[in-house]
Amino acid sequence: MNQAEAYIQTRLFELQDKAYRDFHSRLMPTVDREKIIGVRTPALRKLARELKGTREAEEFLEILPHTYYDENNLHGFLIEFIKDYDACVAAVERFLPYVDNWATCDLMSPKIFKKHLPELLVPIRSWIASGETYTIRYGIGMLMSHYLDDAFEPEYPAMVAEVHSEEYYVNMMIAWYFATALAKQWDAVIPYLEDKKLAAWVHNKTIQKACESLRIKDSQKIYLKTLKV
Repeated sequence: MNQAEAYIQTRLFELQDKAYRDFHSRLMPTVDREKIIGVRTPALRKLARELKGTREAEEFLEILPHTYYDENNLHGFLIEFIKDYDACVAAVERFLPYVDNWATCDLMSPKIFKKHLPELLVPIRSWIASGETYTIRYGIGMLMSHYLDDAFEPEYPAMVAEVHSEEYYVNMMIAWYFATALAKQWDAVIPYLEDKKLAAWVHNKTIQKACESLRIKDSQKIYLKTLKV
């Protein structure tokens, strides 16, 4: 362990909340409880802001794999501060193989990506085609975050619908994507349910999540319930 890693682990343990650790560990069955320090997200974000641009942060980003779940989350938050698009994509791609849970996967959303949406589609396609659970999930998550409003194109839900997986955390993200897409692009997306283009579990989970959404009209929810399989 080098000095930067030792320093950051010390800082993380200073922020430890054991009750939060015990609660949060139950939400992440893929992560060994002993690998969770128990640092709340606001405290992690505050630490990332404090560390950004320091020698310790630069060295820490070069250290993979990390020992603790909280270190991985901190790593993701530090990546968000990278202002150069190419460097940021490279840092994400280097980190994704070490992401082993839904929470770390979903928290990392670099701001620079919003300014490079056409270019970002290239790595997104690669991530979705990777065959790796959390890399696929991350790619679909980026499509959901950035390409359901003005940047939307019909080919994007088609890209997600082509993903076939036995992995729960991939299928949950597909359902989340389509439920969100129904709220924002109803006319373009409802045919995926009408024509049963999704796996049965994903199809029904999409309907469930859409019906739980405050952004879906009551009349739309009534119709969605008629499409259950």
